[in-house]
Amino acid sequence: MKVIIAEKPSVAREIAKVFGATTKKDGYMEGKGYTFTWAFGHLLQLAAPQEYGFYGWNVQNLPMLPLKFKLAIRKVKTKDGMVDDPGVRKQLDIIKGLFDEATEIIVATDAGREGELIFRYIYYYLKCKKPFKRLWISSQTDEAIKDGFRNLKPGSDYDTLFNSAHCRSQSDWLVGMNATQALSLSAGTRSVLSLGRVQTPTLAMICARYLENKNFVPEPFYQVSIMVDKDGQVFRALNEEKFKTKEEAQLIIDEVRDTASGVPDGGHILSVEAKPRKEPPPLLHDLSSLQQEANKKKGFTADQTLTLLQNLYESKLVTYPRTGSRYIGDDVFAGVPVLIDKFKDHPEFGKQATALSGAKLSKRSVNAKKVTDHHAILPTGEIPYQLSPDRQAIYDLVAGRMLEAFHQDCIKEITKITVQSGSNFIASGTVISNAGWRAVFNEPDEDKKEEENASLPKVKQGENLPVTDKSLLEKQTKPKPMYNEASLLKALETAGKEIDDEELRYAMKDSGLGTPATRAAIIETLIKRDYILREKKNLLPTATGLAVYDVVKDHRIAQAELTGNWEKRLEEIRSGASVESFQEEIKAYTRDITRELLKAGKGMMIVKT
Repeated sequence: MKVIIAEKPSVAREIAKVFGATTKKDGYMEGKGYTFTWAFGHLLQLAAPQEYGFYGWNVQNLPMLPLKFKLAIRKVKTKDGMVDDPGVRKQLDIIKGLFDEATEIIVATDAGREGELIFRYIYYYLKCKKPFKRLWISSQTDEAIKDGFRNLKPGSDYDTLFNSAHCRSQSDWLVGMNATQALSLSAGTRSVLSLGRVQTPTLAMICARYLENKNFVPEPFYQVSIMVDKDGQVFRALNEEKFKTKEEAQLIIDEVRDTASGVPDGGHILSVEAKPRKEPPPLLHDLSSLQQEANKKKGFTADQTLTLLQNLYESKLVTYPRTGSRYIGDDVFAGVPVLIDKFKDHPEFGKQATALSGAKLSKRSVNAKKVTDHHAILPTGEIPYQLSPDRQAIYDLVAGRMLEAFHQDCIKEITKITVQSGSNFIASGTVISNAGWRAVFNEPDEDKKEEENASLPKVKQGENLPVTDKSLLEKQTKPKPMYNEASLLKALETAGKEIDDEELRYAMKDSGLGTPATRAAIIETLIKRDYILREKKNLLPTATGLAVYDVVKDHRIAQAELTGNWEKRLEEIRSGASVESFQEEIKAYTRDITRELLKAGKGMMIVKT
């Protein structure tokens, strides 16, 4: 008997349906010589401190460094305290019975780091020794499942993936358990002051931005603008210098030769530059970029977007959601024209899908070397049916981005006119001559500057034109805005470094905080811990969050770059790098931060919100 184990009951049932297996049993399904069983996500976790003899919260126990980590059944809270989840224990017994009878085990948990961890923890906890094969697919469509089963991989091919996941799990336990107890004990508070390897630098980023914004003192500055008339079409030109005093700006205004001062043609056209600019299409979405766009356009939280996307994936409508890649290989690209054709009747995208049909497609998102475990998110081509408004919104963001990514460049003409009237003034404007990919959603160009003219008339160098008005503009310097979910996710990708270039950001993806699959959970954890809250679209720290930040801000546990380097190390372990050296480094770090936090928390004031 071949036993197939999936991550969730719903996925196991879908795979069973593909095989024609319909007999329902307690905790599994069977038919056609196969048995299909499941986990409920993480059934097992690294054991709590008391399992290693570290009883209670005691400074004498710190740092807690187990010689060998143990696995324990997931716990639930009852009136008698935390006990093993009876549902988990029952399902593990069912899985054990099936594994004992199996002639072959096939792993069908999610094809990623966490999915591999879920299966391996079950496999090792049950002390199973039987060989297993791996189903590795990027889509839940019937054809993808069948193709995956025709190309099963040896389980050992994913040993380094498990090593990476297990090291991540161990390091989170070591840092989280020790740092949390050290700070809570030294602060002498009855509240648990939770710290974590990724959670704490993320909190530090939010708090630092909040304090920077709150303590920002705006500084006034002044600019001068003029209005120039060309045959009845008036446009604005701006003196680019920013003056600290109104008096300095007034000197520039006084020099302007305008019609009010009796000069009919006081604006001399010094130069006219009109440059075409090609704006390439955006890359396909990975989970993080989709979460950012969904937050900006729809106000969805990162967690909402992941949940909706996972649902679309399990409904066979989109490819694997937890991907960190924004590229596809040539093999997937070969099927893109057929995918595009499926959207010819789409009410919003039909016109652009028809325009792309038979056209030469952009290959900016095609690079097999940049595809990791899974390629970028794409629609599968299955026809959606009666989607809820929220699911439809996420589906349309995926489908629309596919059309954008393979569309033509957007061609702009950027015009810069220099007008001399006493001093030099610049008039700028952008005209889109060929919308290209921007026609898909037909949205305004975010790159356009506030002071740009909607349109500029045709003028020639050497012309003299009337200056009909002049203004002194009083402005203020502005602080960086508070983080919202979109801007925080973007910052987490680069461990807080401000990088706007799409390609450079992608190059740093292995050095960010967390992974695309875990960042939503980090935000939700900080909210659950009462460290941050959502206020409209912004993420703001609470009094508790600020108090914790004040203690940890100068310590390594709050440093985004250090945590980002660890994420890179975990990726290197996937490629075969040493597990032992990483583990020793984490243990040494744990000793250091435990010692630091035992000192740092003394005298800490916690204000509960």
